[in-house]
Amino acid sequence: MALTNRPLGLAAAAVTLLLDQLVKYVVTWPLQLQSRGEDGIDILPFFRLHWLENRGVSMGFLHADNSTMRWLLVGMTALIATVVAVWMWREKARVDAMALGLVLGGALGNIADRVRLGFVVDYADLHIGEWRPFLIFNLADAAITIGVLILLARALLLREKGAKTES
Repeated sequence: MALTNRPLGLAAAAVTLLLDQLVKYVVTWPLQLQSRGEDGIDILPFFRLHWLENRGVSMGFLHADNSTMRWLLVGMTALIATVVAVWMWREKARVDAMALGLVLGGALGNIADRVRLGFVVDYADLHIGEWRPFLIFNLADAAITIGVLILLARALLLREKGAKTES
């Protein structure tokens, strides 16, 4: 019996959430990354673990510097996660359901941090020398980005393919 899209999307969300929380646990407790200050932990010449308490959303927007803002961010991201979950539940395309699962799992991972800690744990620092093409991020952020890119690429490619068959 073949799996339907809903279980695949839910599995992608669950695996993303679990991996995100596992990695955040490792950098927080066994590695004690927050106590290493600016030094962090160099993994590769272009990748370093560096502790960052993200109290806002992407690129520092909507910085939650008080309890009210924190819970408004939790509510806003929970609403977005609900919309993604409903979309995933209704999605007919397998790849899109899995991409939405990545987005949902990433959103839930960051929501869990914000509820539990008051901030999102970020730690991944990709760099080339002093140049940083990305802000410091986490696995949840990467999953959200990859999921959205898959959805955009498929929407653009399928639209192009549909436009060519109509002419």
